[in-house]
Amino acid sequence: MTQAFDICIRGGGIVGRTLALLLARERLHVGLVAQNPAPTRGASSDTDDVRAYALNARSRALLESLRCWPDALHATEVLKMQVKGDAGGEVNFSAAELDVPGLTWIVDVPVLEAQLADAVRFQAQIELLEAPQAATLTVICEGRASRTRAEFGVDFEVTPYSQTAIAARLSCERPHGQTARQWFTQGEILAFLPLGGAQGNSVAIVWSVLRDRVQALLDASPSDFCQQLEVVSEGSLGKLSLVSERSAWPLQAAQAQRWIGTHEGRAWALAGDAAHNVHPLAGQGLNLGLSDVAALAAILHDREYWRAVGDEKLLRRYERSRKAEVSAMSATMDGLQQLFSQNGAPLQALRNWGMNGFERSGPIKQWVARQAMGV
Repeated sequence: MTQAFDICIRGGGIVGRTLALLLARERLHVGLVAQNPAPTRGASSDTDDVRAYALNARSRALLESLRCWPDALHATEVLKMQVKGDAGGEVNFSAAELDVPGLTWIVDVPVLEAQLADAVRFQAQIELLEAPQAATLTVICEGRASRTRAEFGVDFEVTPYSQTAIAARLSCERPHGQTARQWFTQGEILAFLPLGGAQGNSVAIVWSVLRDRVQALLDASPSDFCQQLEVVSEGSLGKLSLVSERSAWPLQAAQAQRWIGTHEGRAWALAGDAAHNVHPLAGQGLNLGLSDVAALAAILHDREYWRAVGDEKLLRRYERSRKAEVSAMSATMDGLQQLFSQNGAPLQALRNWGMNGFERSGPIKQWVARQAMGV
């Protein structure tokens, strides 16, 4: 007879595996339903995975505590960030000015997933499952299209954006210099995320484009696609070459009405993209998800000895602690997206004036940067 699980985690991505490892340290018996996620459009296999995430200092410390932080070649330290508006506005951040080792780290997703998978494989407290099993607490980490969330009757309030994200990998004529770059132009947002370590000359891109342009960009020849990128990026890294497939997914802001509850008498909780989605313009999505599981693990660690892991009061603490930060971040990202998606000379002048004012704001700029960095 199968031993009863304390916790069953549905979803074996970065968030789900991280939670499993955190809970295993608490000597909890964890079942992990770790089915491979469906590839995004344009990606045919794991070798075509072009995802890269910006992880802050808090996320790095969490993954280091699990001995799952990638090496310097696959977690590129960002020393500078350059953000340009569509009419002369500009904001710059520097690790040296903020007296921190790095502003963020651009992490190669397949490498991080492989390290987490290896750690899970050698953790005796974690059992890999092909299907969900009964547990005192079920944690849903299945991503934004979660089937379990729908099965449990949780309302997921979605606000679709007029943009679709296109992701790819590029080789660049000039080295990136450990600088992350971003351009806001004509209602679209292009980000260059440095890869390959300190001396690298490759980048991951996330290009949030208007929906009616998506198919043409996906169908464009590699040379035409790169030529358009060179124009938008102002030739900052010279000649560009496409070295991967292109993936695409529609962008949305979303949040579940309830993050915890019971289903057929057993407790459940949401974490990561199953609970919330934000616009990727500041690269905070995975940082929020990792903060979710760190908070849940800490609350379960600190629980009174007589409380079960599915105790409603415990889960309420988790829900309250995370909803405030996520709601604030989501509102900020939504506001910025809306501001830069509007056309018209008055708004264009206002937002670029605001960017330049923020660049000169001193302590305010430093405070905002430290919040985003998780320090």
